[in-house]
Amino acid sequence: MDPVIVVGAGPVGLTLSLALAAQGVPCVLLDEGPGTEEVRLARTVVLREDTADLVERLGAAGLEKDGLRWSGWRSMRRKQLVRDVPLGAGADGSYDAGDSGDVRDFGDAGAAGDQGGPSLPAPLHIPQHALASALRAAVAAAPLVELAPLSRIDTLEQDRDGVTVHTKGSGTTWWRGSYLVGCDGARSTVRKLLDIRFPGRTAVERHAVAALRAELPWPGEAVLHRQPPWRGAGAEVGARPLPDGVWRLDWLLPPRGELVTPDALITRLRDTLAGWCGETPPYELLDTGVHTLHHRLARRWRVQRAFLAGDAAHLLGALGTQGLDEGIRDAENLAWKLAHAWHHRGGDLLLDSYQAERRAAVAARLRAADQSLPILRGGGGLRTLVPGAVRGHDTLLADGHLGRGALGAPPSYSHSPLAPPHAEAHTTVGTPPGAPVADVRVTAPDGTAVRLRERLGQGHPLVILVAPGTGVWDRRHWLTAGIMPRLVEAVEALPSAAELLVTESYPGASAHTVLLVRPDGHLVAAFAGVRPAELFAAARAALGGTPGAGGGDEDGESDENGGGERGAARAPGPRERVHADRTARIN
Repeated sequence: MDPVIVVGAGPVGLTLSLALAAQGVPCVLLDEGPGTEEVRLARTVVLREDTADLVERLGAAGLEKDGLRWSGWRSMRRKQLVRDVPLGAGADGSYDAGDSGDVRDFGDAGAAGDQGGPSLPAPLHIPQHALASALRAAVAAAPLVELAPLSRIDTLEQDRDGVTVHTKGSGTTWWRGSYLVGCDGARSTVRKLLDIRFPGRTAVERHAVAALRAELPWPGEAVLHRQPPWRGAGAEVGARPLPDGVWRLDWLLPPRGELVTPDALITRLRDTLAGWCGETPPYELLDTGVHTLHHRLARRWRVQRAFLAGDAAHLLGALGTQGLDEGIRDAENLAWKLAHAWHHRGGDLLLDSYQAERRAAVAARLRAADQSLPILRGGGGLRTLVPGAVRGHDTLLADGHLGRGALGAPPSYSHSPLAPPHAEAHTTVGTPPGAPVADVRVTAPDGTAVRLRERLGQGHPLVILVAPGTGVWDRRHWLTAGIMPRLVEAVEALPSAAELLVTESYPGASAHTVLLVRPDGHLVAAFAGVRPAELFAAARAALGGTPGAGGGDEDGESDENGGGERGAARAPGPRERVHADRTARIN
């Protein structure tokens, strides 16, 4: 088949190309620019733990060197006091930032706090150019990715077998691909060529931004100061650390207001440093800018063989929500589905699920931000409008920045069209179906112990057996002991190749629980013991059915809305025949 065409070589397009290549799919990456990154320290991104792991797994080395994981999150309200008050945990498990005006500490971002609060995985703060450069280096080393710089797309045509595009530039002008993904940003040419509407709100928030080198009182901690007392500070100012003593400072501006002049920004900066430090300390100003945040959501994310991802599909960012973080999740979700369709042909239900899952997740994030904005920016009514009497303004803001709750938690695809019907064999574990699985230690097929997240993104489902005690056994013994032979047979009979792993324990799971996990790390279902028929049915559903039987037609044709005829009958394939034979024997 022809390669997948990825339009746009920003972090999302680079990540998608690497994720496809990791699953054996060749890509053409059309880059409108010259293939280099402009160094802008005031333009930074925050990656949650799972997305940071993803890009590092794809070969983006050195992110910890270029970025910084926050050691904590500090929130200040109204006035600055000289003492810190530990943050308590409410009866419902939420954090109370309070309204007393005290300095409140949101605890260690990498471990549970002293007050018994939940563990907070540390987000990674990194300049965007450093992330993009690391991804570009990985692309340069990926033989399945062809990077075409100075290639601006201007036409796009689709047919039942693929996509043809024309580009303006110094190189090849016509490109042929099996599928195309527009990762070309907020002003996406692909979105316009597909005639997809992009409604939403303009200038939801504006921030003045400065990157500087200075010594601040909170090394390694992110700071949010609401309603600071000094003149001209605005309603909110935040500081996020970067390596080498560099900080990014953000001042919340009125949504629509006058331009921020260089002199006005310098005044804000000096007043803020003096307010935090008692007097303005020595500093080196490295970069400045004004960042305007919009909230928009594309009506459709798929038109036949063409898809949208990242800023081409959505814009968000108010209240700490992270647009690039969501764009990388788009790439992870779409990559394994395109890879399956590319290798096996067909799979319209599987490809349709990309829009169903990701658009719903981003829409929920946008709704949460839009509902919180009047409360957080308007002041009153918080305790009557927000469930949980102990939740405060600062807690809601911290949710977005730290990756918790509706503003920041990893998405769950519980209502996905790929979710299997409930069966009696299903059991409950600590992870709900559709949510990301816990990153437990597992034993890989070669006998080595690795993190579960390290086995993701290889294009096949994972089957995990919870078997206490296996960690101290030689793998040659436990592979042939107990229920393992039956489970091996059941996994070999699945409708697609899968990897069998073993773990000593999993949150909320009893011994002999079997977990079925999608290639992107979301739980399909958990089973009480080895249940070959139910495991097969769940795996089939998670893959969108098989070509010609509930998952799209053989040639991959779909209608203009991205769907295709489904449900055509066909003879069972060899894996299904093996499954039927073995199920009869085992049961």
